[in-house]
Formats: sequence, C-alpha cells, structure tokens
Amino acid sequence: MKEAAAILAAARATGDLIATAESCTGGMVSAAITDIAGSSAIFDRGFVTYTNTAKMQMLSVKAQTLADHGAVSEQVAAQMAAGAITQSDATLAVSITGIAGPGGSDHKPQGRVCFGLAYRDEVTTQTVEFGALGRAQVRLAATNHALGLLRQALTK
Repeated sequence: MKEAAAILAAARATGDLIATAESCTGGMVSAAITDIAGSSAIFDRGFVTYTNTAKMQMLSVKAQTLADHGAVSEQVAAQMAAGAITQSDATLAVSITGIAGPGGSDHKPQGRVCFGLAYRDEVTTQTVEFGALGRAQVRLAATNHALGLLRQALTK
C-alpha cells in the first residue's frame, strides 16, 4: 500500500513512533502499516478496543464520556488517541471508532466514523460520513482515511 510506505518514510525522517487505537477497523490500520518491511522502526503498537470495556481498560476512555456521547463520537475518539499515546512509547497516534454496519440509527447512521489524532501535545478529531457502503467498504474507507491522517501529520 503506497500510503503505508509513505508513512514509513515520513516517520523515519521525523523520528516519530506510531500507535493505533482501532475499534470498527479491528486492526486494519496496524496491519496496513506492518505489511511494509521495516515498519518495526516506526510502529510501536496497535490497540484493538472493540468493546467499551476494552476502550476504558486499555486506553483510559472515561465511562462518563461513553455514557454522555456514545462510543461513536469525537469525544471518545479523542480519548482513544490520547490513551494510545499515554499507554505506549508512541509520539503519534490515530484512533478510529464508527459504525461499519450493518445497522446504525437515524442519530448515528451506518458509515459514520470518528477519528482522533494525537501528535505533539495536540489532539484533533473529525467525523466522516462514508455512507451505507456495506461493512467491508466502510472499514476499508476508514482505514485509508486513517492512513491519510497519519501521513498528513508527518508531512506538515
């Protein structure tokens, strides 16, 4: 994957170490990065936190945040990304939480994915509405978007 190779080169140049915190993608971002030979130089670890309990235990996501906003929210994505930094040796972390489908609701439809990015003492978030593309396509789109966020952060 070209994006992952670009991330590897950019992280080597900046000296950054990457962690991921994934929910709906189930480790796909980590897999894309570690598919590239030499990724051990820039990839520290990946957290697959599919359940709310895992998000709280592994990434220190607050129960109150989950209760107030739900797992698919920018607030949770921010805490996931920040937690990945504090629970690793990474200097850059991306997080993903979303509704791949099937299902969803009027309030949180299928294809809604929230991303967090923690880098250089700053956490940013965004929500992307990929739409009801089907489970596999939403997961792939979210993976590609997360890889793009990592590359952009490293090449600013």
